[in-house]
This record gives sequence, C-alpha cells and structure tokens, in this order.
Amino acid sequence: MKTHEVNFDGLVGPTHNYAGLSLGNVASMTHGGAVSHPREAALQGLAKMKFLADLGLKQAVLPPHERPSLETLRALGFSGSDTAVLGAAAKHAPNLLTACSSASNMWVANAATVAPSADTADGRVHLTPANLVAKFHRSIEPPQTARTLRAIFRDAARFVVHEPVPGGQAMGDEGAANHTRLAPTHGHYGLHFFVYGHSALGSPLVKENVKKFPSRQAWEASEAVARRHELGEDNTFFAQQNPAAIDAGVFHNDVIAVGNENVFLYHERAFAGTAAVVADLRRHYEKLNPGDEFVGIRVPSRQVPLKDAVKSYLFNSQLVTVAPGEMALIAPSDCAETPRVRDFVRELVESGDTPVHQVHYFDLRQSMRNGGGPACLRLRVVLNDTELAALPPGVFLTDRSYRKLTAWVKSHYRERLTAADLADPKLLDETRHTLAELTRLLGLGTIYPFQT
Repeated sequence: MKTHEVNFDGLVGPTHNYAGLSLGNVASMTHGGAVSHPREAALQGLAKMKFLADLGLKQAVLPPHERPSLETLRALGFSGSDTAVLGAAAKHAPNLLTACSSASNMWVANAATVAPSADTADGRVHLTPANLVAKFHRSIEPPQTARTLRAIFRDAARFVVHEPVPGGQAMGDEGAANHTRLAPTHGHYGLHFFVYGHSALGSPLVKENVKKFPSRQAWEASEAVARRHELGEDNTFFAQQNPAAIDAGVFHNDVIAVGNENVFLYHERAFAGTAAVVADLRRHYEKLNPGDEFVGIRVPSRQVPLKDAVKSYLFNSQLVTVAPGEMALIAPSDCAETPRVRDFVRELVESGDTPVHQVHYFDLRQSMRNGGGPACLRLRVVLNDTELAALPPGVFLTDRSYRKLTAWVKSHYRERLTAADLADPKLLDETRHTLAELTRLLGLGTIYPFQT
C-alpha cells in the first residue's frame, strides 16, 4: 500500500501578536512589544503550504485555537459576561490576558508527537498531544489540540489520540519539535529519535549544565511517549541536547537538527557529545535497515557559528522528499540573508554529495519574529492510502481550498494588531465568527468551546 508524509500546517490565528512570552527563544524575546500583522502572517503561511502542495506533497491544515482564551480566564477566577471578563483581565492582570491571547498554537510541530502505523505494535497511528508545561501560554493549548486531532483522526480502528503526558513542569513534553523519524522511505519501518534536555526525576545519566535558559523536554516524557506509541527498543533512540546550545537559544531540537528519510542534517554542537551520539544513531539506523546508508550531514561551527544557526533558523527548515532519492530544503528567507548560512546551503545543494538537491526560500517573517520557522509551522504525519481516506477531505489543501482560505483570511483578519487590541471585545467576536466559518470550510464540525 502506498504511504505518504502529510504536512499538517498550523494556520496563523487572528490574534497573532508579539508579547515576548518565550524565555529562551531569542526571536520571541527580541521582538516583544512590536506591532504584528496577522493577515500578512496567515497569508505567508498559506503561501508556503501552497508551494509544497504544488511540489506534489500532501498538504493539510490545522485550525488555530480560540484566543483570547475565555475558557482559561474564567478558570482563573474572572467572571461575568465575555466583555466583563476581558475588561477585568485587562485592568487587573494584563500580562495574563496577553498570555491567554497568544497565537503560539500555530507552531504545530509542538502540537503532538506522531508514530505511523508501520512502526507501532498495534498497527495504528498514534498521536500524543504535547503538554507544553514549560510555558504558561502554551500549557493551555493541549485540550483544544486534543479536540482538533480527534475531530480529524476520528477513526478509532486506525488512529489513537492519547492524553498529554502528566506530571507537571518537570515532565515537560514539547512534541515533534524534539522528535525525528528516520527510515529508508516514509513507508518503511522507522527509527524514532527522541531528544531531551533534562531528567524529571534527577537521573544521574542526564548531565544538566544549563546556565541561562531552562530545558523544556524531559527524558522521562520522551520515554513515556515511546511506550504509549508501542514502539520497541529496536526502533527508538534517545539523546541529550547540548546545554550550551540551549543557552544559545536552541530551545527545541528542531532549531539545531532536521531529518528526513535517511538524511540527518545537524550542527556539530547539537547534542551532549555530538560525535558519539551521531555515530550511535548511525549504527542503530543501519542495524535496523541493513544495506541502507545513513546520510549524516554535519555542519561545523567554523562554517555556520551557533549564533548564525539560531538567527537564521537554518535547521528549522523543512527537509522534504520531492522524488525518490531527491530532497528539497524549505528554508526561511533569513537563511538567504545570513552570508555564512547562504554559502553553506549553496555548497550543500551544488555538491551533489547528498540527496538534498534543491533549496526554496520563503518569507515567513511574521512567524520568525516570534521564533517559529518553516518546521515549527508543520506537524509531519505518515499515512497509508486507507488512513488517508479516513480523514475529513476538507483539511487537505487544494487549489480550490487555497483560494477559499486566502479569501477567508483577507476578509476576516486584521491588518495590524497591538497589545491594547487584545482587550477589545470586538476582536473576540471577530475571532469566534472567523473560526466558526473555518470549521465549516474544513468540515470539522463543532470543535471549539464557544460553539457548544
């Protein structure tokens, strides 16, 4: 049966704003307080989706969450009408209102970790929504993420959507941003590479030396996801992030490494003992896939300093298969504007030594200024033909749906947004009307609390 990798991209929400909420994310911290442009942000994301669909890849859409989250504000003690809740939060807890208005759910690489049916003991696709407990504004996302995923992956005979990993802040799980699947092709039995930054229970095997920014992913959480997904010892591999990289702004592994099929592109300072980690990863991969070559592409600091890697989001590019043995790098335009990164990418593509033969640069500045690049905006889900057919057809991007979604954004999204606008009851009404229309466009039914 034919197998496909589907890119589920997160649509940027109508409350896209720059609040500088993410400690450890250099771009987010740098642009806090700037005026945002939600319409431009959503159109930039849709343009990338359309390009990938035109390349022949399966492209789908995940809708944004309702923001401001009145559900959260009420749970935290604000009461009365919606207008009263917004007014009281703006007056007495403006930082809380800002956090409850974040559109960070657009970065769906953090929505969940996914294991395809080819890899799991029960032969079903498993999805575990990330708990995202490291940041308050993201920790409120899992309930809506689970509702959305269950509306899409609704066939229990083929899909399992788990609850998030429990355990509080120490047991942080950041989803696919710290997970990479490697295989000869998407349809082969795959190796799941989990990357963590700390131990929730103080394991002596995990050496934590961060000095500036805290780690977000727990080793125990990664192991819990692997167990839930019914993966085996033969097709799982775990490694620790380099604490110095975390302190440099590498808050997720997808800011310092990216893999696709048998290719793994990584910075030499990505892991605690990078050379040994990659050598072990290669042995594990080639033992699982005898006769298939593991293509490791090491990026040295002398060629791309860690600072440039974080600034440009080189490793947050999407690495996608466009034909058998041929891959393309879908990179942010910031890479083309960073000389050493641009030179490295040009040499990589022109060398012919790896399957990476193309690079395509995209303007995603609205997302990038908040710390999310091409890979942050998508969740990779490997599905066979039968599983693909079990999904609601409206979530897939076609020429027709692209035109509809583009018109929808232009009709409903504000051109600019400031922090003061978040307390405007009209923005909440606009957002709810916009999202209700979107669920009809995508064929998802009732998925938001305000619809019940």
